[in-house]
Amino acid sequence: MIEQIRIRDLGVIVDTTLDLGPGFTAITGETGAGKTMVVTALGLLMGERSDAGAVRMGADAARVGGLVRTEDPQVIELVEDAGGYVEDGDLTLTRTVSSEGRSRASVGGNGAPVGSLARLADRLFAVHGQSEQLRLRSSAAQREMLDRFGGGELLGTLDEYQSAHAKSQRLAAELDTLREQLEERILEAARLREELEQIEAVDPQPGEEIELKHRIERLSNLEELRSATSAALRAIASDGDDPFASDASGLVDGALREIERVVAADAQLESLAESLRSLSFQLSDVGRELAGYASNLDQDGPGELAAANDRLAALNGLLRFFGADVAEVIAYGSASAARLNELEGDDDRVTQLERQLEIARGNEQQLASQLTALRTDAAARLGELVTIELHQLALPDAMFVVEVEPAALGKFGADEIRLLLQPHPGAAPRQLAKGASGGELSRVMLALEVVVAASDPVPTFVFDEVDAGVGGAAAIEIGRRLARLAQTSQVIVVTHLAQVAAFANNHLQVVKDSAGGFTQSSCRVLGGDERLAEMARLLSGLSDSESALAHAAELLSLGAGASTR
Repeated sequence: MIEQIRIRDLGVIVDTTLDLGPGFTAITGETGAGKTMVVTALGLLMGERSDAGAVRMGADAARVGGLVRTEDPQVIELVEDAGGYVEDGDLTLTRTVSSEGRSRASVGGNGAPVGSLARLADRLFAVHGQSEQLRLRSSAAQREMLDRFGGGELLGTLDEYQSAHAKSQRLAAELDTLREQLEERILEAARLREELEQIEAVDPQPGEEIELKHRIERLSNLEELRSATSAALRAIASDGDDPFASDASGLVDGALREIERVVAADAQLESLAESLRSLSFQLSDVGRELAGYASNLDQDGPGELAAANDRLAALNGLLRFFGADVAEVIAYGSASAARLNELEGDDDRVTQLERQLEIARGNEQQLASQLTALRTDAAARLGELVTIELHQLALPDAMFVVEVEPAALGKFGADEIRLLLQPHPGAAPRQLAKGASGGELSRVMLALEVVVAASDPVPTFVFDEVDAGVGGAAAIEIGRRLARLAQTSQVIVVTHLAQVAAFANNHLQVVKDSAGGFTQSSCRVLGGDERLAEMARLLSGLSDSESALAHAAELLSLGAGASTR
């Protein structure tokens, strides 16, 4: 329930506070006074799209604040999700729209996206104006109205159906894509097989190309390597018969013998002798290693070099197509093998998808049938209850009919919903979208909301000129029905009819002041003689006409009597 709204610099309203409270609040005022701005302000608090043109001329921004009483756990959860809080059942909502068009919102004392207001509005408010009446002419709005009336079971089945429908759509799309790309996938599989055959024929090993390059370099310089190692071996330990030839091993051994001969005379020479012994051992080790290396060189021949060059050429052939080095080629081969395995499973995947789609469509169709049955049952009940309401709204001979007709399977089931009105016996029921007058549509909308509210209650109803196109006895019945609705929900009505305003327990007047060369408006609570005068003005345009005042007093008495019943 909205307890209070403060509006600043919105349209012609400079700064005003509306104390609403429970029950039925009627908002009246002269044409152009700004009554519609009250509905606009509520729309802003509900997260509706802002319009910089609504900011009062000369102001930097329009501001709307609302104080809402709520104990709804879902509302409290939404507020907490937005970073705000509900304190002792009080929730504050604000919306600011700058003259440049920027919009800001806060929920429960914390800045929040405007979308947070819209999510809260679904739980807090139901606003109906002439635009909503026009929307009711659409098949989508008619289906939504029936589904709301159907309650939790119908809405739950609708959710299940939409999940099943989405799954069927996804599987069908995947299957179509697979079939459409089948030829491309066959060609891709053939290409991958050929590439894998090339890679497997060479069977590259990690780091192999680097090792081959080193080996080819050695084999290409084989004679030079043999000559160098032979010379080195002769320098270390000559195997010749020349008694005057000298080599490193012989010279070191000779030096060692000379030192050992005199070491007894001077102990300091022992360390030098040890160094010479170590050097002799090292020369012996190097000589053996050189001999072994030279022996291996003798085993290599021209055939080895040719084989290494052939192997490197084969690897380079792979590198030209599949990677910068052997590691990339190996990785490409692994990925290609995995992809080929996937492509070769296309037939199995098609069969699997076809089976899954068959099951999904069966489930979808079953839920669609359940949805149709629930809607058909709800349609009969809704038609009966709305007809009763219309009889109480000065359409005593009208009959309201809700048709559920078969339609192609879609996002919302396999039903086409049509709301029809038979204005009197003998007339053919006609669709609201085509045949209902403005006055009839106003009453149908009110009757629908009254009936639907019983299964899908809303804390606050806001009606903007729900009485458009009606008057006289019909207007009185609308006022009476709004008063009944206000017994279970808060009802706020912007009206120009005294017959409707008479049934309100709270009457607010939007007052226009054109002093000072510009128009500004504010709002005040009416009671006693002031309310009587406003009722007279609504009836005749004159607030002091004796006949109008008498008629106004009669209406107020009628409204007071209705509120006590």
